[in-house]
Amino acid sequence: MSGLSELSILPQVLIDGLTLGFIYAVVAVGYTMVYGILKLVNFAHGEIFMIGAFAGTEVLLALQRFGIVDGVNPYVSLLIAILIASLLSGFIGVGIEYAAYRPIRGVPTLILFITAIGLSFILQDLVRMVVGLAKGTYLVNGVELFSGSFAIGGSAVITEKAIVIIAATLIIMIGMELFVKKSKWGIAIRAVSQDPSTASLMRININKVIALTFFVGSAIGGATGVLYAQYYSTITPYIGFLLGMKALTAAILGGIGNIRGAMLGGVLLGLLESLGTAYIGPLTGGAIGAEYKDVFAFSVLILVLLFKPAGLLGKAVKEKV
Repeated sequence: MSGLSELSILPQVLIDGLTLGFIYAVVAVGYTMVYGILKLVNFAHGEIFMIGAFAGTEVLLALQRFGIVDGVNPYVSLLIAILIASLLSGFIGVGIEYAAYRPIRGVPTLILFITAIGLSFILQDLVRMVVGLAKGTYLVNGVELFSGSFAIGGSAVITEKAIVIIAATLIIMIGMELFVKKSKWGIAIRAVSQDPSTASLMRININKVIALTFFVGSAIGGATGVLYAQYYSTITPYIGFLLGMKALTAAILGGIGNIRGAMLGGVLLGLLESLGTAYIGPLTGGAIGAEYKDVFAFSVLILVLLFKPAGLLGKAVKEKV
């Protein structure tokens, strides 16, 4: 690949990276909200994202069977799927918190860590079993609502579904920022995150706030799953694991526990992954191919944490002596 051709594909690479990065960013927000309150990395969050993808896809397939998709605006169909998937994912998140995390709250971190990983595998296999019994396969093809595309500058193309995903994730992230900063419940979430004991003395119901945090984080994860299914068309019960790990990486990159940091980390990780996929081969003379894009992204994370362990927007915690 010549230098000129490498430069010519850069706009397309950036578009693809931004689209993927916004997906990472919204899922990362779910991780960082739970961590901000419980100091718990909810490894099952990736599977909640996956459940949202399946739920939204099934809603769209049902609408298609009844002829509703073809008879209404595709944006309305997508909104219906997102709302239903968000509610289902939100209630599943609350159920997980109530049944699995609340009874062991306050135990050593390792026990919470193992519980979260166990829940992740349970949800994976449960969805695989249910989908496999219902369809005979766990690989599901979704309903393509948007098929248009637009040329940008003659060398790049942005698809209609990419525009929808970027716009929807921006709305979600702005809404989350306003909710956390301006609403009464958002202030309560921040209070519990900073000092649970003092928040309790101020008559804030800690259990309700934690349950709400799980609901909101899981709901936006489920909504993002619907958008992911629209973008990639085909989904499996295992899409949540790797994407969840990358979203967690994005949260750590930006500063775990910092919502704006999670957003920034997600966008940066998506761009790094897209740039790595496009240029790592030519830059290494073909010695390293695009299949190493994940290694490239995680290597950048390690480098960032070596020089700024708290993440890009995170604050270093002072050690008490």
